[in-house]
Amino acid sequence: MADALEDLMIMAPPTAERPLLGVMVLVVEDSRYACEALRLLCQKSGARIRRAESLASATRHLRAYRPRVAIVDLGLPDGSGLSLISQLAGGDPRIEVIIATSGDDTQAAAATAAGADFFMPKPLSSVAEFQSTLLGLLPHSGYPTVAAAPARDVVEPDPIALKDDLLLAMDLLTTNPDGRTLEYLSGFLKGLAVTADDPALTDIGDAVGALDSAAAGMTTARRIAGRIDAHLKVLAAA
Repeated sequence: MADALEDLMIMAPPTAERPLLGVMVLVVEDSRYACEALRLLCQKSGARIRRAESLASATRHLRAYRPRVAIVDLGLPDGSGLSLISQLAGGDPRIEVIIATSGDDTQAAAATAAGADFFMPKPLSSVAEFQSTLLGLLPHSGYPTVAAAPARDVVEPDPIALKDDLLLAMDLLTTNPDGRTLEYLSGFLKGLAVTADDPALTDIGDAVGALDSAAAGMTTARRIAGRIDAHLKVLAAA
């Protein structure tokens, strides 16, 4: 039944209310909370979404699917999204639209140099902005030049997705992480702080970034994991 509905959506022409009907979007994003925002943006716009949480997962998806749009986070657990953007930009045939995204807007120039068509700073929450950006980058044939104003412009991801991200961070901190993992996790938490508008996570991310390695600071790593756990309790009580 789900497959039949998806096939129907592919065949249905785009409308001003759902201007991206038939467009497949590959979202390469490690944060479940950020990905949930993109899922809602795509859903409200009529686009289909495939999610990859790492470079390796994105490679597998690209073997099976041919997305028209790729939205790539720059901080991924197994490397930089810049390498994937460079690969996609050099593909033949090339994916029509390649968008980079990050909570660190100083990465915009590097993303463009790697071959991205556009840089979207986090947080991504406006339906109208999302639609106008993609419509401006996709070939105009068959797509509305202007989308209808959405009844509700801002999407609000499920808080459970934020909880899942923080539980992952706690797990990484308490399983003897190496220096590379700590560097990744620091960026992950600071990016999540921007996406969730939660400055407390910036402080926690900075604390993780100050750790040289688990061997040098496992006790501190566990203490930071305790801070995340306490923050989860605060969020649950809010």
